[in-house]
Amino acid sequence: MNSLVKDAQKAGERVGLKSDQIVITGGNPLKGRIRVRGAKNLATKAMVAALLGETPSVLRDVPDISDVEVVRGLLEVYGVVVTSTVPGELQFDTSNVERAHFAEIDAHAGSSRIPILFCGPLLHRLGEARIPDLGGCRIGDRPIDFHLDALRAFGAVVDKSFEGIYITAPDGLKGANITLPYPSVGATEQVLLTAVRATGTTELKNAAIEPEIMDLIAILQKMGAIISVEPNRVILIEGVDRLVGYKHTALFDRNEVASWAAAALVTKGDIFVEGARQVEMMTFLNVFRKVGGAFDVEDDGIRFYRPEGDLKPVTIETDVHPGFMTDWQQPLIVALTQATGVSFVHETVYEDRFGFTDALNEMGANIVVHKEGLPDHPRRVARRDFEQAAVITGPTKLHGANVRVPDLRGGFSYLIAALGAEGVSTVSNVGIISRGYEHFIDKLEVLGADFVFEG
Repeated sequence: MNSLVKDAQKAGERVGLKSDQIVITGGNPLKGRIRVRGAKNLATKAMVAALLGETPSVLRDVPDISDVEVVRGLLEVYGVVVTSTVPGELQFDTSNVERAHFAEIDAHAGSSRIPILFCGPLLHRLGEARIPDLGGCRIGDRPIDFHLDALRAFGAVVDKSFEGIYITAPDGLKGANITLPYPSVGATEQVLLTAVRATGTTELKNAAIEPEIMDLIAILQKMGAIISVEPNRVILIEGVDRLVGYKHTALFDRNEVASWAAAALVTKGDIFVEGARQVEMMTFLNVFRKVGGAFDVEDDGIRFYRPEGDLKPVTIETDVHPGFMTDWQQPLIVALTQATGVSFVHETVYEDRFGFTDALNEMGANIVVHKEGLPDHPRRVARRDFEQAAVITGPTKLHGANVRVPDLRGGFSYLIAALGAEGVSTVSNVGIISRGYEHFIDKLEVLGADFVFEG
C-alpha cells in the first residue's frame, strides 16, 4: 500500500469516514443549505498558538476535519490537555507542557506539515523543538527553508539528523529584521508565533496578509501580543514577557465556500452556504460573476446559483491575497470546462498544481497544461519562473470515470466533476478530502447528490 493511500485512509478514519471510495451518479443539481465552520488554515494555527498562553484557551467553530485531529494529537503529545464539551469548541490547558520524542511526534503528524509551526512556541516553552520529516499535499516543492531561516534569524540553532530536525535556542530568542523572499503564509505564521515572545522588536517585510493571517494576529493580540500591520506588507511585533490564553471564534473557511460555489455552477445547482461572508470572498465573487454564476449575499451566508444561459470563459491569475487564491482555481477549472470559449488559468503560487487535470481530460474535458507558462499572454500578476498555465476549451461533456484523489483541493474538484458528469464515477482516496472539508459526505447528501459508499 503506497503512502498516498495510507494517508487517505488515516485521514478518513480520524473523522469516522465509512469508506475510502464512493460511487457517484452524476446529473443531479445540488440544491439546499449547508454550513461552513472555521477555516482549516486558521483553526490549526490557532491551536498551535494556544501553546504560548500560560492560561487556558478556547477556540470556537472548529471544523471536524482530520487536520484538526492531527494537531490535537500533537498538542496532547506535548502534555496539553484538549477537551471539548460543546460541538465545534475546543479548550486547551497548557499548564503542563512537556518534551516529546521524535517517534511520538512522527506517529501523530503523519504527512502533515503543521509540526514546523510548533517550533517558536516550543522554543519559548521548552527551549527546544523536534520536527520530523514533513509531508503535505503533493502539489509541488514546498520547502521549509523560509521557516528555518526565520528561526535562525531569531537566534535558534538548527541541527538535522536522520530522525528529523532538532532546534534549540541556547541564548534565547531575540527580535530580528526579516524579509521573506516570497509572501509565504506559513513563513509569516512562523515569524508571528516566534516573535511575540522574543526579546525586542521584530520587523517582518514582504509578509502574507491573508484573512487567516489577520485572524491569527487578532488571536495573538487577545493573548497580550503587540503587533502592528503596516503598509506595504510590513508587520511589526514587539516581544512581550508573558502571554495568556484566548477565547476566539475562527474565521470561516474561504476555500470550502469557493468549492461549493463551483459545485453549484457545474451541477446547475442552487446552494446556500451559511457562514460565508462577502468581504473575505470579494475577489472570488467577482470571478464567479464573470463566469456567469449568480449570488445573493445575506447576513448569515451567501447563496450561489447558476442562472439560465451559457457559462463564460475567463482569464485567472492566482496570487497571494488580495489576489485570486491558488486553492480556488482547482474547483473553478471544473466549471470552466463547461464555459463556451477558451479560458486561461495562470498558476503563480505552486509549480505543480495542474496534475489533477489529467483525470478531468479522461472524463471528457479539453485542458492543455503549459508547464513553462504562457509568457506572451497579457498579464496583471508578475510572471514567476516556475509558473504553469492551463488552457481550458469548452463546453465539453463530462462522463463518468474511475479517479483517484491526488490532493485536498484536486480531490474535491474530482467530486464536483463526477457530480456534473453523465454516468457513474468511482472516486477513491476520498479520505484526503476530509483533511479540509468538514462532513462533506453529509453535505452532499443534504444537497441531493446521488452516491453510495463502496468497499
